[in-house]
Amino acid sequence: MTTMTETSARFREFKMPDVGEGLTEAEILKWFVQPGDTVTDGQVVCEVETAKAAVELPIPFDGVVHELRFPEGTTVDVGEVIIAVDVAPGSGDAPAAEATPAPVAQPVAEAEPEAPRGRQPVLVGYGVAESSTKRRARKGVEVPGPAAAAVQAEINGHGAVVPESRPLAKPPVRKLAKDLGIDLATVTPTGEGGIITRQDVHAAAVPAAAEAPAPSPVPAAVQVPAEPERAASPVAAGARETRVPVKGVRKAIAQAMVGSAFTAPHVTEFVTVDVTRTMKLVAELKEDKDMAGVRVNPLLIIAKALLVAIRRNPEVNAAWDEAAQEIVQKHYVNLGIAAATPRGLIVPNIKDAQDKTLPQLAAALGELVSVAREGKTSPAAMAGGTVTITNVGVFGVDTGTPILNPGESAILAVGAIKLQPWVHKGKVKPRQVTTLALSFDHRLVDGELGSKVLADVAAILEQPKRLITWA
Repeated sequence: MTTMTETSARFREFKMPDVGEGLTEAEILKWFVQPGDTVTDGQVVCEVETAKAAVELPIPFDGVVHELRFPEGTTVDVGEVIIAVDVAPGSGDAPAAEATPAPVAQPVAEAEPEAPRGRQPVLVGYGVAESSTKRRARKGVEVPGPAAAAVQAEINGHGAVVPESRPLAKPPVRKLAKDLGIDLATVTPTGEGGIITRQDVHAAAVPAAAEAPAPSPVPAAVQVPAEPERAASPVAAGARETRVPVKGVRKAIAQAMVGSAFTAPHVTEFVTVDVTRTMKLVAELKEDKDMAGVRVNPLLIIAKALLVAIRRNPEVNAAWDEAAQEIVQKHYVNLGIAAATPRGLIVPNIKDAQDKTLPQLAAALGELVSVAREGKTSPAAMAGGTVTITNVGVFGVDTGTPILNPGESAILAVGAIKLQPWVHKGKVKPRQVTTLALSFDHRLVDGELGSKVLADVAAILEQPKRLITWA
């Protein structure tokens, strides 16, 4: 996608690029420049948050910032112009229409993004009028009838009028409401002409989620504390509730989990295992010179055990292709490690993990955690996962029923490792014990296959020397 346009020989515009794989929007988290600042080719001008990660955007040309089109906190569609740059400063007066740069202020709740100039319709029935910034109608303020009719015409595409009993919303918003289980008739519209926006649907979903039973959480495999991207809003004295906009990574998580839970038939199996020997191996590896400079912990051995189990049972490493009605078997393992960050749960993965030695796997795990802690995980690092590990044990939790990441066939949850009474060699002794839970897609993984994988992982953790004999 082209991310810059020329408005004249002097002014060039930079559009919001698709920084991931098929993403449609991103939120501007922070501007690093202001109108009047000089920029150079490759200089980072802003940080945006997509549905997958926070990403810094470099400008692809030199010049002086003329105008920032959107304030911080605004969600912008891919392809929208976000910044205009004067590439020939001092060569003459600016065009009249752009003579006064728009100041970038704090986000305004009722402001909608400015429509891009010259934007062409991309779907039948979607006309884009060339106009200035649109503003959302305030609640309680009536919008003239012609405006509502225009919105209806835009939605239907060919001028047909929507029945008055049907809520006004564009098709993507209707799909979002359907995915979240929200009846549009119960949503209070705030858009121009009484149209329901994405924000309206998310706002309606908040109280609905509060009333519904809480689903089993999917905590992260690695807890990576970092600076939050934005200071939390202060809670007013006596306030009984706080509403938090669902954006970026958190919105993507919610949509992905809903889609996964109601698409793939989940089955979860559990096993409790004595990992005393694994803990001894971890202690020994920490002193091994070949492991110097890398982080050694139980997660490393668990990851290696899962990779060995997949090698012994390769059919588990697959995906379901609904369109083609085929099972796609993967001959590589991109091992996902769930990580908790202030922006929400992310699951970067280690590419071709099956080919890595134990020191290489340890180094890859260490880098994954370090990058996640810095908030620099890229969309590419989170794409293409095949199986995932989530370590709920870091929170002191014994086990869980994790939800599959979309497109994956299995996810292994690891519980807390605790000293417990255990029958060992005919006697009750204190042993290091943990509980493993394996969730899998029952369309392509039957009970036998899932049980074999979980049993293999447990056997290796109980007797780590099997890493040598089975690998």
